Amino acid sequence: MPTVQDTSIGEQLKALVRLQHIDSRIDQIEKLRGDLPEEIRDLEDEKAGLETRIENLKTEQAENEVAHRRAELDIKEAEQLIKKYEEQQLQVRNNREYDALTKEIEAQRQRISEAQNRILEIENARVGHTAAIAEAEERLKELEEVLETKNKELKEVLDETKHEQEELEKLREEAKAAVEQRYARAYERLRGRMRDGRAVVPLQRGAAAGFAVPPQRQVEIRQRNRIVVCEHTGRIIVDEELYEETFKEMNLQDS
Repeated sequence: MPTVQDTSIGEQLKALVRLQHIDSRIDQIEKLRGDLPEEIRDLEDEKAGLETRIENLKTEQAENEVAHRRAELDIKEAEQLIKKYEEQQLQVRNNREYDALTKEIEAQRQRISEAQNRILEIENARVGHTAAIAEAEERLKELEEVLETKNKELKEVLDETKHEQEELEKLREEAKAAVEQRYARAYERLRGRMRDGRAVVPLQRGAAAGFAVPPQRQVEIRQRNRIVVCEHTGRIIVDEELYEETFKEMNLQDS
């Protein structure tokens, strides 16, 4: 049995065609999923961002409530001190003591004013926080419903194609093993460059993948004794008959 190294160019071309047919079918299966995987990732990212935002808003809200209670306590304490200092003013013996108490009273009144301003700011922020949390939670609920639907759709597609893709992956390993490493590397590079994933294309009516092939090149392609690449795209061009025969032998679904 010939090894990969001593197979003919014709056999290598056939091996490349087999690999391309398998990859094209795998590509078809992946296209059935459409943009679902990417959409799901985007939705999950947005969901995580919303959950973080809601958590942060609730944390700020809780901190504000603590600050609100602290400001109320400051006001009560300051009012008690003012009352105490005013009573002491009635008992002072000189102006110096009176002035000192007056300063203490003013300081406590300033403390009350600052606490009242904090309370006002917190109450204004509370409205904004409540609205922002409600809006974020509503959007989160919508996202969760959309995600559930998208995941269900993706699961259905995966379930329908799972067995076939597993079989194709096994066939791919076998097909790739039959290709010489230098050709396999070139094939993989081409696959990565081509938007449609077609690194191997058939010669059809004097053209390959939309580009005309010179007559002399066409003769070389039909002889199947050398690897011919498209001068425009770099794709490997094979005889149409070889391409179709190989496809029929593999008995794959239409690729």
